[in-house]
Amino acid sequence: MPRYPSRYASQSSSFSFGPGPISTALKLIIAANVVLFATLYILPGQAAESLTKTLGLVPRFVVQKGWVWQLFTYMFVHAGPMHLLFNMLTLWMFGTELERIWGTRFFLKFYFATGVGAGLLTLLASLLPFPLLSQMYGWNIVGASGAIYGLLLAYALYFPNRLIYMYLVFPIPAKLFVLIMGGLAFLSSMSANGGGVASATHLGGLLIAYVYLKGLRMRLSPWAEVKYRYVKWKIGRARKKFDVYSGGRSSNDRWDRRVH
Repeated sequence: MPRYPSRYASQSSSFSFGPGPISTALKLIIAANVVLFATLYILPGQAAESLTKTLGLVPRFVVQKGWVWQLFTYMFVHAGPMHLLFNMLTLWMFGTELERIWGTRFFLKFYFATGVGAGLLTLLASLLPFPLLSQMYGWNIVGASGAIYGLLLAYALYFPNRLIYMYLVFPIPAKLFVLIMGGLAFLSSMSANGGGVASATHLGGLLIAYVYLKGLRMRLSPWAEVKYRYVKWKIGRARKKFDVYSGGRSSNDRWDRRVH
């Protein structure tokens, strides 16, 4: 989990557990997950199983019955209390700070885009003629892990050197943590022991998150990208013309440089 500086930390540095209070979007998401889990828990066995098959992601049902809502609802279904606990804990640890940066509206768009996108990629993968992937066609895929892995990637992009205690023991940078988790998901998805279902969804979450944050906006609005590049070029040209230098401290700064 990430290491956060305390608000009142001195220069000797003290640290607090977690990113702080649960934010607005996380309250709604966590509440929905907990309520659905409690509902499935108290329902009779057959009814709970039927509802799980209806709300979980079964690629065969999406293709043959048109149950497209499963691409969304599977994110709120969990296989057990520990599955729910670890997903919600990870959501709180890494999602809180991202929501503060992005705002609630963008955070919710990103969360559901990565979750639905991961489910869609898993569905498409199950249609491929490879035994390790085609076996997913009839399986019931549940959990918010696709969206959670998307948040992990976003966190690593924004805070690449933030220390994360892997398994609560080993401190490693966030960028390395996500790389390790992605590698483990890839290796697991290549195995034939059944772990490949969730792992394929994890990989889908990472991929969708990267495309969303790095490439989607430029593709959807290429003219905006062109204008941005043009304005940036004009600013750079003006700086050279008027001999303007950026302020701030760096190893290359000289005391006699002019800052306008």
